[in-house]
Amino acid sequence: MTLPYIDAAALRALVPPAAAVAALEEALRGGQDPELDSPRLFAPLDAGEFLLMPAQSARYAGVKVATVAPGNPAKGHPKIQGTYLLLDGSFLTPLCSMDGAELTLIRTPAVTAMALKHLLALRGAESAGAVVVFGTSLQADRHIEALRAVSGIASLVVVGRRAGAARELADRWVARGLSARAGDADDVAGADVVVCATSSAEPVFDGSLVGGSAVVAAIGSHGLDAREIDPALARRAEVVVEGRASALREAGDLIPARPAEEWAERGLATLSDLVNGRFAPEAGKPLLYTGVGMSWEDLVVAGRAHELFTGKAGVN
Repeated sequence: MTLPYIDAAALRALVPPAAAVAALEEALRGGQDPELDSPRLFAPLDAGEFLLMPAQSARYAGVKVATVAPGNPAKGHPKIQGTYLLLDGSFLTPLCSMDGAELTLIRTPAVTAMALKHLLALRGAESAGAVVVFGTSLQADRHIEALRAVSGIASLVVVGRRAGAARELADRWVARGLSARAGDADDVAGADVVVCATSSAEPVFDGSLVGGSAVVAAIGSHGLDAREIDPALARRAEVVVEGRASALREAGDLIPARPAEEWAERGLATLSDLVNGRFAPEAGKPLLYTGVGMSWEDLVVAGRAHELFTGKAGVN
């Protein structure tokens, strides 16, 4: 059997941000339950670690096999690499494989853009308005692209640890026709939307600067030792997570604010609640979406890519 392979360029062309968001919304409205997602699996390697993310839906099964090699960037190689294997859900027959790193670069911003789209709708906002993005990586760039495509951006401020990198990213978006500049953490005070796409272990801004009508997305990393927002903001905000179990297992932005048991007792709204109209936040509080990345998201986007690649329309 010759297994089709969808490379990074083809994958990006097949599933632009709006298409990825539509696939994720269809999955959640069609009964995809994030709480049934398998936990990600880690296995150590001499140069780093394996990251395995299996998932299944009514239509497909799949697994992402990624490697994380912290020393690679200094040697001129990517830190994260990987491959996704998509299978038929009924017979577990391999259907295709695709670039796993590119799949991550598509699905992570798409999930964030979907969350922000629905949170902004609860605010009655027609666009994302004034946006502040923390981070200067390709993931940050893709988040700007997805948010602009799905909700629209009136103005952009990029904040990074290195001022030069922030200016470079802002300038690239100026060249693409967006009002953009580099800034600092104090710009949060005037933001309608704040997106954190960093690998920070410490909060990247003062949460007290966030206005009561603002929407915040913290999605840069997973693990209980990661921090992008401070505990006070997590306690003050109305919170949406991808899935309750994954958030209580891995969301470092939430656990310092309250113990897992307290979050569980208090209740956490999920993306499924948000997309299906079951989330009714208290007025006057910031809205916070925090995500750690889940296997079902990869599967949904990979399935849609396969359908578009083969010309076989369908819903995961």
